[in-house]
Amino acid sequence: MHRLLPSPAGRIHLVEQGSGPLVLLLHGFPESWYAWRHQLAALAAAGYRAVAMDVRGYGRSSRPEAVEAYRMLDLVADNVAVVEGLGERSAVVVGHDWGATIAAVSTLTRPDVFRAVGLLGVPYTPPGGPRPSEVFARMGAAGAGDEPGARPRPRPQEFYVSYFQRPGRAEAEIEPDVRGWLAGFYAALSADTMPAPGAPDPHFTGAGGTLRERFPVGVLPSWLGERDLDVYAGEFERTGMTGALNRYRNMDRDWADLADWAGRPITRPSLFVGGERDASLAWLADAVKAFPETLPGLIGSHILDGCGHFVQQERPEQTNRILLDWLASLPA
Repeated sequence: MHRLLPSPAGRIHLVEQGSGPLVLLLHGFPESWYAWRHQLAALAAAGYRAVAMDVRGYGRSSRPEAVEAYRMLDLVADNVAVVEGLGERSAVVVGHDWGATIAAVSTLTRPDVFRAVGLLGVPYTPPGGPRPSEVFARMGAAGAGDEPGARPRPRPQEFYVSYFQRPGRAEAEIEPDVRGWLAGFYAALSADTMPAPGAPDPHFTGAGGTLRERFPVGVLPSWLGERDLDVYAGEFERTGMTGALNRYRNMDRDWADLADWAGRPITRPSLFVGGERDASLAWLADAVKAFPETLPGLIGSHILDGCGHFVQQERPEQTNRILLDWLASLPA
C-alpha cells in the first residue's frame, strides 16, 4: 500500500506491507523505496509491519529547494515523523548506503524512537574526526583510486563525493541521459559487472572528466532487469537529481550539527551486512574493526562473499534470512 504522511519535509511517500512490529527501511543513492521490493513481502510474511520510504528529495516525497534542507538531522526528523504518523511509538530502522548512515544517526540521536538498527553496505563511524570535505579532497590526490600495486597515474583525480559538491555539475552529467547513467552506475558497483582489477576506478573522475566515462557500457547486473531500471529511471527523469545529490552537499554541515555526539557509540542492538566486493568495506575497514567499541550492541556482522554494493538486491534471499534471524533475536 502506498501512503503519503506529513513530515518536516512536507510529505514522505512510503510503501507499507504487513502488520506487527514496525521495521522502517531507508534506501541509498541513487535509488528509492523500490530498493526494498524483495524485503517488503518477506518481512510482512514473518509478522512485521514493513515500511519502505522515499527519503526526502526522492520519488514522491517532498524536495525542498534549499541545499541545507537535506542535512542529517532533518532526515532524522522525517523518520521520527513517519513513525509517529503510522501511529507507532518505536521502530527498528534498517538502511542501505546513505540509508545506513541515516539509520545510524537516527538511532544515535533518537534511541527513544529507534530501538535497533540494521546497517547494509556502509558501517557505522561515530560523528567527529576531520572535516569531511578535507578527507574527501585528500582521497582525490594524484594516483588515488588506482588499484593497489598499479602504476600511479600522473594526473590528479577527484573522488565522487567531492565531484558531487558543486550544485549543477553532476546534474549536467546525469540528467541528459538518466537511464543510461543509472545503468552504468549500478553496473560499476555490482559484483558481476564492476570494472576488472586494474581498470580506472569508477568512484573517481580524471582531471576534467566525468564519472560515466569509467562506467561499464551495455551491460546490466544480474539483479537489475529492464523493468527495474525503468522504475528507477522514471522517478529520476521526473524529479531530477538535485534532491538526491543535496545529501552529499551537507556533509560538513552534518559534521558541525553532530558535534555533541562526536565519538559516541550506538548502544541499541545492531546488525551489519556488507558485500565482500564493495569498495566501502576497503575504505572503512577500520570502522568495521572498531565495532566492539562503536556498536557494543552488535548482534551480527556478515560479509557476503562475491557480493557488491547493492546487498539486498544482489543477494535478496540471503539478506532476508539474515534480517529475519536478527529481528527474531531482538528484545520484544
